[in-house]
Amino acid sequence: MCKLKTNACGFQIFAAIAFFIYGTLFFSCAPAAVIGKPVDSAKLADGTYQGSYRGGPNKAVVEVAIKDNSIVNINIIEHQAWKGKKVEETIVERIIARQSTRVDAVSGATNSSNVIMNAVQLAIEKAGPGSKMGQ
Repeated sequence: MCKLKTNACGFQIFAAIAFFIYGTLFFSCAPAAVIGKPVDSAKLADGTYQGSYRGGPNKAVVEVAIKDNSIVNINIIEHQAWKGKKVEETIVERIIARQSTRVDAVSGATNSSNVIMNAVQLAIEKAGPGSKMGQ
């Protein structure tokens, strides 16, 4: 009889831990909301700016170069991703071509796409008027 209670208690603990892990993974894998928008080039100061963003299991740290009121280069310094490494070149090209941090995400790597777009957005916000963040 005592052994039966021990097994039941062990199962309950196991079930609680499994539920916690499943819930954490399930909810942390929701795609990051996109905060980006078209770049208002009239408000950008030349320089190099850094931005970072974490969403779910992904994180990106970027360095954005602004010249003549345009994004001319984006260097991804760090990108923590499961499958999303493939988006790096594509998202950077799209952002520069459209001069917007709200571009189409790469299929199969939506969260990584969104995290990179958001990191770039936060970097260019530092290039706005009155900002002394440029290097």
